[in-house]
Amino acid sequence: MTGRRRIRSTFLPQHRPVRAAALAAGALTACASLVTGCGVVPGTTGGSGGDPIKVMTWAPSDTNATNKPGMPAFARAYARWVNSRGGINGRKLTVLTCNDHNDGVSAAQCARRAVKENVVAVVGSYSQYGDSFFPPLEGAGIPYIGGYGVTNDEFTSPLSYPVNGGQPTLLAGLGKELAAVCGNVTLVRPDTIVGDELPVLLDSGLTTGGHRAASDVRAADDATEYSAQSTKALVSSTSGAAGSGVKGAKEGCVVPALGDRTSTFMDSFRRAREDYPEVRTAMAMGSVDQTVIDASGGASGPYEGSYITGWYPVESDARWDAMKKVINAEAFGDNRIDSADAGVQTTWIAYQVFEKAVESLGGGEVSADSVRGALNDGLKISTGGLTPTLRWTTRDTWSTADDLATVGFPRMVNAHVTLQVVRGGQLVAAREGFTDATRTLQNADVD
Repeated sequence: MTGRRRIRSTFLPQHRPVRAAALAAGALTACASLVTGCGVVPGTTGGSGGDPIKVMTWAPSDTNATNKPGMPAFARAYARWVNSRGGINGRKLTVLTCNDHNDGVSAAQCARRAVKENVVAVVGSYSQYGDSFFPPLEGAGIPYIGGYGVTNDEFTSPLSYPVNGGQPTLLAGLGKELAAVCGNVTLVRPDTIVGDELPVLLDSGLTTGGHRAASDVRAADDATEYSAQSTKALVSSTSGAAGSGVKGAKEGCVVPALGDRTSTFMDSFRRAREDYPEVRTAMAMGSVDQTVIDASGGASGPYEGSYITGWYPVESDARWDAMKKVINAEAFGDNRIDSADAGVQTTWIAYQVFEKAVESLGGGEVSADSVRGALNDGLKISTGGLTPTLRWTTRDTWSTADDLATVGFPRMVNAHVTLQVVRGGQLVAAREGFTDATRTLQNADVD
């Protein structure tokens, strides 16, 4: 399409991924079942009888990179909870779990295990290696419901059913929000090909809100300190900002988007900021969460006052009460499961989607094909206000994905974000409701 470009997914995880040459060809996946261990259980998917419904949830654990052990742990807790209430349509739910070890080899092994075990869906999972796990799933027709939004494939594969908008929506939505409250905005991002995409997304939000584009400060993505970049960002953000004597000027804002190095940047920024107390910081969920805020000093740490965009309401919102009841009933004391973790929250929403898809089948066959068919047939799924109503369809009816297909996200059906702020060391809602970043993402595609 002349004059337009497709946006790549630009999610930068909190910890450094282990990739390509570093793959351990002999890495083993750790796959466990609630009922059966790693063995194959025949007859768990087909027919309309009383056989268990089998699914899989995977995420990395015990690695030197991103770890999301709470996602498979919560999936197991959810299965215990739903089975204690009679299962889904009277059939028990069996959850297999797999450790993708943050490498492509293990991610592919998890997917091949899912195929071998004849699961009906992969639900509520995290992996950075869509190019490794999607081909086996697509070959077997297994739907991928509620991935974390960490790969571009999750927004392009016809077998993907994402429940959030990944990093693209967070940055575009953040820019739109900052346009109203910030003076100069400075983005600090990796000097990499992936980093080159970040200004496009942030600026799309800023310009949609009538703000000028952000200043762009590049930084090494493997640095151990960021003093020079912190100072440069502070100077850039305070030119014409509040306190400068310019009438009506707003406070400057610095947006670190360094993935796993954001905390390292904030350590340097804290020291450099002493001479610029008026500057605020802002970032997207994935660069920081409540656990990072707590570890950095809470209310006395560098994140106090920061604006943060997320996919869902804050953890204290009453709409999470149903999820918390499951945790309290089936996983109380399991410190892997944190109700404030966006991964756990995504898994909860994904299982809500899966359960409603199965319920829509009544007493009919529950298989990968039938679950996929239910979701493709225009089924509308409410998540209790945690997201907009979700709907994926291959029919002629309109969906949000139709608006985003031209920018490279044909499977994205939820481009909404929430604006949060750190107050007293806690993430709280900066304002009520969601911001729809659909139009903003469309603007980001224009050269």
